[in-house]
Amino acid sequence: MNPKRQRKLLLVISLVIGISVAVGFAAYAMRQNINLFYTPSQLVSGEAPTGRRIQVGGLVVKGSLKRDANSLAISFMISDLKQQVPVTYTGILPDLFKEGTGVVANGQFVNGRVEAEEILAKHDENYMPPQVKEAIEESGHPKGV
Repeated sequence: MNPKRQRKLLLVISLVIGISVAVGFAAYAMRQNINLFYTPSQLVSGEAPTGRRIQVGGLVVKGSLKRDANSLAISFMISDLKQQVPVTYTGILPDLFKEGTGVVANGQFVNGRVEAEEILAKHDENYMPPQVKEAIEESGHPKGV
């Protein structure tokens, strides 16, 4: 083979391998940052992976909010009107967080409870996160009633 063609071929092969490695690293990095959404019913039925980062959404069960007097630790229950899942969180809750409203918790599902790293609350009186609204409507309760 001509040495000039051989160099071009090596260059093309090197570029293809380099781009493949870069795409592989990017895909691997994105895979670790994916937050899949689950409902409390899916968590109870075992559909969610244990120890991986997830999102769980539902309504905060009235009367379930418990605060630790000595720290910022908070625990409450999230429901999709079928099942309930306990959530623990350490930090300051959003101003709009309250019982009976829709929330989304980002964290891990460990030992039957969600250990949240972040709590997202509604925007206004009529807003409910789209995933939570769909999950509640699928459970047979229109408009979250």
